[in-house]
Amino acid sequence: MIIRVRRIAAVCALGTALTALAACSAPQPVRAPRATAGSAVASASPAAGPPTLAPGPAGLTPVFEHGPRTGDRSVALTFDADMTADQGPRAARGERFDNPGLIAALRELKVPATVFMTGRWAEQYPRQARSLGRDPLFEIANHSYSHYAFTEDCYGLPTVDETRMRTDVERAYAAFREAGVPDPMPYFRFPGGCHDTRALRALTPAGVTAVQWDVVSGDAFATDAGAVAREVLDGVRPGSVVVLHCTLSAAPTTERVVREVVPELRGKGFRFVKVSELIGASGGRR
Repeated sequence: MIIRVRRIAAVCALGTALTALAACSAPQPVRAPRATAGSAVASASPAAGPPTLAPGPAGLTPVFEHGPRTGDRSVALTFDADMTADQGPRAARGERFDNPGLIAALRELKVPATVFMTGRWAEQYPRQARSLGRDPLFEIANHSYSHYAFTEDCYGLPTVDETRMRTDVERAYAAFREAGVPDPMPYFRFPGGCHDTRALRALTPAGVTAVQWDVVSGDAFATDAGAVAREVLDGVRPGSVVVLHCTLSAAPTTERVVREVVPELRGKGFRFVKVSELIGASGGRR
């Protein structure tokens, strides 16, 4: 997901015009563990799989926005590794949709993080996807295969047909496993953050928890790292989910933002966690 904020409005910009995703045969379903309808939240034990929210009203895919506001001062930094289905030629010409410097900074600072990755990104950067997926500091979650919107009128993104929404998510999981990511999480972030009842219903069989956010960094296409850092620092509260990006060409300041924000938040008593820990602490609250 690429979003940009100027205090009041979020603007999504995605570079050059996107082309349609080529038709392909549906892969075998790759389903993640989910909570049962009768439980508030799934157990975090290895046997039960990662914590997920129970289905929402009428069995719809549940949506998580932030963790508990009380208790310890936990915050989750999340990074969208965006790459759309048509951007292979741009990558071949040298455009960087990855950001090794950012990942190195997170490792240096020992910051746990959740990376919402598109399947197309995993195909373009399989070694990096595998490295992230096997590093206990990180967890890999799903950001769709194509990065096409799941609703109409979503910041100009092309849309995925309702009949292919679940397939798009499952195709991303297949791409992660092909790249060597051993245990992708059962969490999904809608491209652009756009969703409606129709999309939530379409993804119910995939068994994912949709993860939104409550703090928008505004790092997409930003050139002033200090301004982005202030957006984060002004917005973070206990339990916050912060959305940033792991795409160098679209978010060139993010490494500098992380290097500024992390020590300052730690100085204020905040603790960095993965999304799974916030979901596990939520007690089923969305």
